[in-house]
Amino acid sequence: MMYYICIDIGGTSIKYGVLSEKGEIFIDGTVSTKVTEKENFILSDVKKLVRNILDEYRNYEIKGICVSTAGVVNPEKGEIAYAGPTIPKYTGTKIKEELEKEFSISCEVENDVNCAGLGEYWRGAGKGSKSMVCLTIGTGIGGSVILDGKLLNGIGYTAGEIGYMDVNGNYIQNIASSKYLVEKVQKEKVEREGITDTITGVDIFELAKRGDEICIAGINEIISNLAVGVRNIIYLLNPEVIVIGGGITAQKEYLEEKIRKEVNDGMISDMFRKTRIELAQQGNQAGLLGALYNFLNKNK
Repeated sequence: MMYYICIDIGGTSIKYGVLSEKGEIFIDGTVSTKVTEKENFILSDVKKLVRNILDEYRNYEIKGICVSTAGVVNPEKGEIAYAGPTIPKYTGTKIKEELEKEFSISCEVENDVNCAGLGEYWRGAGKGSKSMVCLTIGTGIGGSVILDGKLLNGIGYTAGEIGYMDVNGNYIQNIASSKYLVEKVQKEKVEREGITDTITGVDIFELAKRGDEICIAGINEIISNLAVGVRNIIYLLNPEVIVIGGGITAQKEYLEEKIRKEVNDGMISDMFRKTRIELAQQGNQAGLLGALYNFLNKNK
């Protein structure tokens, strides 16, 4: 059996694993992302991770290094075309070139949201479809687009930046993200009930299930705003499935039917109600799986 080292680089942590070509995860773990305003240790830490895995698991025949990473990725060169201020000194990092030079093993690099989408397409909620759009909802909203089984990168490698879609004069990520929900509910709890305790997304859903009106209204508002964006995507691309991921997938039972109903109730006609809407299934493993799927597709 052939094995692959898969690495998923985020702003706060780096997940890693050794996977078989079928996507079975044999080894996995997490280390913290080390970045300061003046120094970026991501590449050196990834090299250490790969070296440790190669040393410790000599019996595994490692055929590739598969990288999922935050930032805008040039997938042909396998380097970071752009990274925002949350990951300083990362723009221009030549991940593919550096890892192939150091380890003499083929490497492919793709954006983390694209990899999450590919993971869901291969082994999750989009399995068996030909076209899929994946939304990841967290602090912001990210997206990836897969058409006829192929990832759409775009001319500037930014296809799927759904968070910047204009909904009612706002970026959708400013009115439909988990961050917005927490901030809105926190503000209303202070103003209307005088409650100053810090509230989390999990708290909001637990309170909503118990009938808390502020929490229910906040959740309904982000569902309504999200549904506008989802309908726009369906009108434009008409994919087989839209997969919604991120932390909110933990609330699948509470949210899934509500989102489907809100999207479909506002649709202009039945002609557009053929797209399935699913919550993501692979959770934190989606990025590792998608990094592998991306590698396998590019090295057929």
